[in-house]
Amino acid sequence: MIRVALTMLAGDRAKYTGLVLGIAFTSFLVTFAMSYFCGFMTWGFALVSENPGADIWVMDPAVESAEQTINLPASVLGRVRSVEGVLHAEPLALGMAEARFPNGQFQSFQVIGVDDVTLAGAPRLGAGDASVALRLPYAAIVDAGGTEGKLETPSEAVDLWPLGAPHLQVPVRDLEAGDDLLVNDHRVQIAGHSAALPRFPPRPLLYMTLSNADRVLAPEHHRVTFILATVTAGASPDEVAARIEDRTGLRARSAADFKADNVKWFIVNSEDVGDIGAMLALAGLVGFGVTGVMLYMFTTEHLTQYALLKAMGATSRQILGMVLAQAAACAGIGTGLGLGACAVAGSLAGQAGYPFRMMWIAPVLGGLMVMLVSVVAALISARPALGLAPGVVFSGR
Repeated sequence: MIRVALTMLAGDRAKYTGLVLGIAFTSFLVTFAMSYFCGFMTWGFALVSENPGADIWVMDPAVESAEQTINLPASVLGRVRSVEGVLHAEPLALGMAEARFPNGQFQSFQVIGVDDVTLAGAPRLGAGDASVALRLPYAAIVDAGGTEGKLETPSEAVDLWPLGAPHLQVPVRDLEAGDDLLVNDHRVQIAGHSAALPRFPPRPLLYMTLSNADRVLAPEHHRVTFILATVTAGASPDEVAARIEDRTGLRARSAADFKADNVKWFIVNSEDVGDIGAMLALAGLVGFGVTGVMLYMFTTEHLTQYALLKAMGATSRQILGMVLAQAAACAGIGTGLGLGACAVAGSLAGQAGYPFRMMWIAPVLGGLMVMLVSVVAALISARPALGLAPGVVFSGR
């Protein structure tokens, strides 16, 4: 009976193609939406990922992510270093500043202050750049942070540091080592570009030493945002983190746990999560609409064949199995096509700079959504055939 069902399906090429394409669209949209979600979640904890040497992140007890922070007193650094199991600990500061470009244009930057001595927290640098350049007075490493066109300075000397109106509509080029920015009325010299991970939300980044950051940022009573701790050999980061919390009253999280905290924070607070949910709902509705309508039309147009099979002794259970087999065949082919299209689109999206990361959960969720849509569409479509009376069909009534 399954073979007969598949032969019937392949015989109607128009509806067969429509069913496959409808399911492929559902698979593609669900998988792409989940991969985009995984991508911007990965960008959301980029600060943690680009500091693999930090086993534990120590912060104010109320801090839940790297996006919403409050600073710590400088004295906590010594307290963390004194905890048993901590090999060494270094400060990391986060701040925001408006930087003015030489043509008068201004741009918001996230300033990341790293330890003056160890440069712990400094990113990977571009070719030819050295992190030691950060130790120069008012030096900074710049990074696009997932943005485009935010790090451009005038290419002509005549447009530098205007005394009158800003020169906004002038030829520009990318910032290079030796260029200047004005940050809170302090001249900052660019020492190079970093190869830092993109951020979500995207934002330009300025990496500086803590002493330089303290000079250019607005005055604050406390400057340090995080303490990056490395545990001794053989020690468990979770156990040492619990010990730090007990001894200092601060919040201490292993790197893996802090990444998970950032994901939870974005799920609760980011509007993009709602957009992803709407996209998944749209994918399910469109997939169900196309698949359900096409399969229902296919079933009703072949009632005569189903009536003949019933007259020959086919049971309702066998008829239902035939409809489910047709839906399963379309679901298998459509899911494969959708995943392939998503892989191609994801590669192009990644090259264009969009957050895209196809983790295992994305195709699994896509397959589950396709399965749900296909089963529900098959059950609805099978109703006319299940309630069929062969005599009524053959009599023309």
